[in-house]
Amino acid sequence: MAIPLSLFLLIFPLLAPTFIFSSPVQDPEQVVQQVNQSIRNATIARRNLAFLSCGTGNPIDDCWRCDPHWEKNRQRLADCAIGFGKRAIGGRDGKIYVVTDPSDRDPVNPKPGTLRHAVIQDKPLWIIFARDMVIKLKEELLMNSFKTIDGRGTKVHIAGGPCITIQYVTNVIIHGINIHDCKRGGNAYVRDSPSHYGWRTISDGDGVSIFGGSHIWVDHCSLSNCNDGLIDAIHGSTAITISNNYMTHHNKVMLLGHSDSYTQDKNMQVTIAFNHFGEGLGQRMPRCRHGYFHVVNNDYTHWKIYAIGGSANPTINSQGNRFLAPNNAINKEVTKHENTPQSKWKHWNWRSKGDLMLNGAFFTPSGTGASSSYAKASSLSARPSSLVSSLTAGAGALVCKKGSRC
Repeated sequence: MAIPLSLFLLIFPLLAPTFIFSSPVQDPEQVVQQVNQSIRNATIARRNLAFLSCGTGNPIDDCWRCDPHWEKNRQRLADCAIGFGKRAIGGRDGKIYVVTDPSDRDPVNPKPGTLRHAVIQDKPLWIIFARDMVIKLKEELLMNSFKTIDGRGTKVHIAGGPCITIQYVTNVIIHGINIHDCKRGGNAYVRDSPSHYGWRTISDGDGVSIFGGSHIWVDHCSLSNCNDGLIDAIHGSTAITISNNYMTHHNKVMLLGHSDSYTQDKNMQVTIAFNHFGEGLGQRMPRCRHGYFHVVNNDYTHWKIYAIGGSANPTINSQGNRFLAPNNAINKEVTKHENTPQSKWKHWNWRSKGDLMLNGAFFTPSGTGASSSYAKASSLSARPSSLVSSLTAGAGALVCKKGSRC
């Protein structure tokens, strides 16, 4: 992932963007317990209502999708997240901004009514779209804090140019967007707020790039075929939930952690839940460094090299996922301990609880996992992996019609 610089930061330090730091949750196992409790509660509710319920047991979806008037209660979505990104409120407390123009002609002086004009504003905004549109960005879309991009009720594609960058900002929700064929951008001036623009070096071409961001939630997006990662989070990013997304046709899917030497990523905490990792994927679902990663009730139907990997002693807690290994006999292993001898990785805390292994898939655990908090969290199991297909059936950007359940 590229490290963007601004000439203004070199010449006028007072114009530098505010760095957003979020303290890590002191006991991440507590958040794991909360996630599992949310899943259990959703399942109990569905069972009690029986055939009268539209619920799936997916607590995020069951929080809002059963409401036929969802389009009148859009901002309710902000209260539906689970996991480490649960407190990401996006633009919940702001006004609705309607994007009417798919163009992006001037990244320094964006036209009112465009997506770029919406996301750079200083005030909280809940951003929706007037109609179906394909947005080909001229440069990276630099988000400001307290924004939601909500594609429900329309088919919105961000494709064919640079895509979304969440850099040193907080409280961002990206929901219901098709993000694909993202390209590199840079060597250009780009505005990131009404009062500041700066020079951007060459970007990597990620679908969603989270750089020093916190309280971020990416939900129900369809992502594929980008230049670098589909979703990457680095440089001290934390308090992130990545849920209900459908990812296809890409090699290095998700990087969580900048480098083995960047120890600030020890504070990174990410929940990865109810995603469908589909056809044409290679590796990094995710590839983790340093932090704590809860991987729960995801459906892995394809990988070419490995599914979950890491280095620099990350904690990986895998619960209730379904792993379908490729037919290639040498790539059956779910896990990969990257560039590290066994004498070191054998101490890393990687655990699998209730995962379903198909077609010869296997998960190599490591570490003792002996702490009381870890054992307690693991004992509060996610939904059985046999139910993953129903939990992830709606993964990706949904087709929602106003006036009916989504």
